[in-house]
Amino acid sequence: MIRSKFFSIVLCVILSVALVVTLAACSGDSSGGDEQATSEGSDAGDASAKPWAGTKVVFFPGGGEGDVFASVVYNGAVQAQKDLGCEVEFVWSDWDPNKMVNQLKEAIARKPDAICVMGHPGDDAYKSLVEDAESQGIIITSQNTTLPELEAAYKTAGFGYVGQDLYASGELLANESIKRAGLQSGDRVMLWGLEAQPGRGERTKGAHDALEAAGMTVDYIEISDAINSDPSQGTPTLTSYLASNTDCKMVITDHGSLTSSLGMFLQAAGKEPGDVFGAGFDLSGDTAQAVTDGWVGAVLDQQQWLQGYLPVLQACLTKQYQFAGLHIDTGASIIDKDNIELIKPLATEGIR
Repeated sequence: MIRSKFFSIVLCVILSVALVVTLAACSGDSSGGDEQATSEGSDAGDASAKPWAGTKVVFFPGGGEGDVFASVVYNGAVQAQKDLGCEVEFVWSDWDPNKMVNQLKEAIARKPDAICVMGHPGDDAYKSLVEDAESQGIIITSQNTTLPELEAAYKTAGFGYVGQDLYASGELLANESIKRAGLQSGDRVMLWGLEAQPGRGERTKGAHDALEAAGMTVDYIEISDAINSDPSQGTPTLTSYLASNTDCKMVITDHGSLTSSLGMFLQAAGKEPGDVFGAGFDLSGDTAQAVTDGWVGAVLDQQQWLQGYLPVLQACLTKQYQFAGLHIDTGASIIDKDNIELIKPLATEGIR
């Protein structure tokens, strides 16, 4: 079922691209003439034969280069660049909201056709910059974390969203993890998340509320800026917590790279697979292996490859055809030991 859903989504994307390519060919492409896409990851073929050759897009994958989540987002955007022929410049932010704001200001100064931003800083932090970009005719759209006020204000100008419904995703993972772990009211759970971040923190809040509604004893720990940027620094936090809370039955991490590292953290704490039920967000090759090995029991897969591909497509569609922003929910499925073998090869390839 999961594989069928994935290929249905990919087929819809391919058909959409095929349609717009046909329309562009029939109408005489006005978007870029004979220029070839030369930015990182561009197709070695003749970009001038593609519908959006010469269209310049700045794209924020979110984390740093090599980050397990951001790299899959990046892969999706690279594929969009190859398919569409646009020029994509990638800006890496180490999941730092302040850096994202400064980088958006710098990107606007370069006057691209469009910018695809991560929404982590929130509406207020981005508002004046987005207003400036829109006044210059620069298309802005978003991925991963919603910017509801800006999306509503500029939807007709192409401001869309590709990502999960954050709060609902948090609720879903928490409730499904409780079932799979066989927890009872009063059981102790550690939740490691980002509640303090506006917008982005809604996923943690959804999980937190669901855990408390189910009667769990919840120990919440905010992910520090240092660990947010470099998850390998998280080992002392989890090991010291588990040493002090030997009755902890489950750990939920609201961070893709922390989820992929749960096995390493739990081993460092002297645990065996199954001693503590691990759960988290965002599938990757490492996380898929952790599910297979028994360290992670449930993962909410937000299909982040689509969060790379579809914003670039959105920007190009708006640039040429003035389409309004599309709001696409990519977070729907729970991955566990029962379906991991279907998805694992795609995760290893950097698609899921």
